[in-house]
Amino acid sequence: MEPVSEAASDKPRPQFHWVALGAITIVFHLGLIFYGLVPNLVARPIHMALALPWVLVLACPAGFQRISGIFLTVLGVASCLWIAFNHSMLGDQYGFLEDNFQIVIAGTLLLVVIEAARRAIGWPLPFVAVLALAYGLFGQYIPGEFGHSGTPLKSFLGTLTIAEGGIWGSLTGISVSVVAIFVIFGSVLNAGEAGQGFMNVAAAAAGRLKGGAAKVSVISSALFGSISGSASANVASTGAITLPAMMRLGYPKRLAAAVEAVASSGGQIMPPLMGAGAFVMVELTGVPYISIMSAAFLPALLFFVVVWVGINAYARHYDLKGIDDKDKPDISAVLIKSGFFLVPFSVLLWAMFAAGFTPQYAACMALVAGAFMLFFDRRLTFDFTRTLSRFEAVCINAGKQVSLIASIILCASIIIGVLSITGLGVKITSVILSGSGGLLWPSLFLTALACLVLGMEVPTTAAYVICVSVAGPALIQLGLEPLQAHLFVFWFALLSTITPPVCGAVFIAAGMIEENWLKVAFTAMALGVGLYLIPLGMVANPLIIQLADEPVWSVITFFQLAIGLSAVSFGLIGYTDVIRKTIFIVFGLGVVFARLFV
Repeated sequence: MEPVSEAASDKPRPQFHWVALGAITIVFHLGLIFYGLVPNLVARPIHMALALPWVLVLACPAGFQRISGIFLTVLGVASCLWIAFNHSMLGDQYGFLEDNFQIVIAGTLLLVVIEAARRAIGWPLPFVAVLALAYGLFGQYIPGEFGHSGTPLKSFLGTLTIAEGGIWGSLTGISVSVVAIFVIFGSVLNAGEAGQGFMNVAAAAAGRLKGGAAKVSVISSALFGSISGSASANVASTGAITLPAMMRLGYPKRLAAAVEAVASSGGQIMPPLMGAGAFVMVELTGVPYISIMSAAFLPALLFFVVVWVGINAYARHYDLKGIDDKDKPDISAVLIKSGFFLVPFSVLLWAMFAAGFTPQYAACMALVAGAFMLFFDRRLTFDFTRTLSRFEAVCINAGKQVSLIASIILCASIIIGVLSITGLGVKITSVILSGSGGLLWPSLFLTALACLVLGMEVPTTAAYVICVSVAGPALIQLGLEPLQAHLFVFWFALLSTITPPVCGAVFIAAGMIEENWLKVAFTAMALGVGLYLIPLGMVANPLIIQLADEPVWSVITFFQLAIGLSAVSFGLIGYTDVIRKTIFIVFGLGVVFARLFV
């Protein structure tokens, strides 16, 4: 694969004040891990205050948007700092606003959170938040079971803005203490040689194979997705290298874009990191992070096995070639550059599994190791200008990514807060139970449909949080273990990245190579067929997620499902005649269902 250019001098240098703000953001979040003992009503408002300039000012063009963004940033930061400085007093108010000034502070915070999310990710999630607020304020006028008894304005707004619920709730706590650290860790790895190291390892492992360029995309996206946790970021990063490589080798545009979209989406469920959703799952389920990693490993591996088989099937149709010899990295480049991500990853895994540190503390240790690697290139030479440019990139990218996730989680926290205050979540759970007749599989179908619809409008993490808040209790009442229910919801929320009509990963990949997005989406759905079937396997036969408790049977289940899903994938893609296609699909489904239900 072609190396990534490090001609930092050819790019405009970032403005100093943004680099400084990014550095402050990094130091603040690292300081929370090492120092601790900072009250939640201090740490979480400061987290929001640091995020606001990035989404309200930096991302906006000059003119009215920039001016209004500066105005909202000043208001928002001032309100956040007021909360932080008065946290002791507010703790004694138990979520009740005492005067009109506090009502103004509460209204300002909600307005700024919603507008920040709108500018960061578009209108759907903020629109849902606005509807939730309207329901909380006026739901007492709705007749029937979906109305509520009403909550005093000062209590309703106070619970959302000055108590450790609403926007300062546990979800924001996860963003502050865990997600931000891993995002910074990812920024450190991406700023140096580690990103190209992923590509080199993937190219060396699969580049010579038939369909090698597509398989390199799969491996590199799985590796990169493990640190980015974002399908869109994954497509944009690895796709910038893999998509041109596939196009040069004559891959159909729709296939090249679909491979990148599917592989990048799967990166979100690939341990060891799995993105923000895994850390939210820790908080909501109470299951340790290592247990979630263990449960997710075989399903994630199964997904990539099925994608690999799908690529082989497409290779039969189009005679897809491997990577040209001139584009393959030499063995020394592979060995040396792989160290730039293996060293931090080894530190991370050692700290979590061997030393028993918390995930966030382990990430801090790995981050320090990764930062040390930024001083050198693959020839182990030091260059001050290059190193300075890398650390500037870390500050800018970390600030942007932390603020993006913070804006999503803060806005989603409004919705979760309203569900809790009004009892709407319990009512929706009741509807799911009654609509499914108290049966598990109809409830799963309704939940999956809700995840897909909501996931088409909001990012994966937000869709997962909202869906599991309303549907999770119903699934648990019907007999699922909490981790089963949460993984099922998370996987179906993830599916929205490749499922029409709104599929973010597909849109980005199709746009990068100028192909019709609908063609890419249908190809991606065929390649990613495992994403649709594997969550059902987690429910029907939970052995697939019990690697830690039942390793032998878990691995046996994995291989049996791999055979069945591979047959489905190959039949779906590898044959054009109906008879052979049907035989493979029926055989594959038979193997899958035999393993799941017998």
